[in-house]
Amino acid sequence: MGLPSPAGRRQQVFAEAEHLRGYVMEEIARVYAEALFDVARDKGKLDEIHEQLGQVAEAIADNRDLQVFLFSPYFSSSEKREGISRVVSGADPELVNFLELLAEKHRMPAIFRIRRRFDEMWAKEERRLEVKLTSAVDLPPDLVEEVGKQIEKQTGQTIELETDVDENVLGGIVLQVGNMVLDASVRNKLERLRKEVAKAA
Repeated sequence: MGLPSPAGRRQQVFAEAEHLRGYVMEEIARVYAEALFDVARDKGKLDEIHEQLGQVAEAIADNRDLQVFLFSPYFSSSEKREGISRVVSGADPELVNFLELLAEKHRMPAIFRIRRRFDEMWAKEERRLEVKLTSAVDLPPDLVEEVGKQIEKQTGQTIELETDVDENVLGGIVLQVGNMVLDASVRNKLERLRKEVAKAA
């Protein structure tokens, strides 16, 4: 098999360079998104900054002139910072500082990847906890509600509570939170007791 032609080699080099550039951009986006996410969470502003970051990214995506201004190397960092302060006036100061830092470091082209990364982390952070409450008989709604409140209090997460009736749950309930059973049914205790009584008989 012969060597690739010069044109073929150039094409391969360009493809590898583009792949490497994409990887580097993803890493840059990850680092910046995680930094912004940590600040937003520490300040208790996750939802606010998540929403505003999305609005900024969409505004840039919809405005070609804004893209040229923010992404172009021909405008200085100070010019971009000044432009950002005008464009996002009224936004959260933490987000404004973040965007100004991106401009100063010439990282504004990563804004869309940063927004996507932030969205992923936000969705994971806000994930609702699935809880299944299985009992031998129908439980009163107020009791179910109280159980749900206690779980939310203990876990610090919003839950989605599903109830089920299983007659085989002897004398108690099975409470499954995610993939983990927090409160086992008394069925296991009764089964051990039954075996002990059988041995003694």
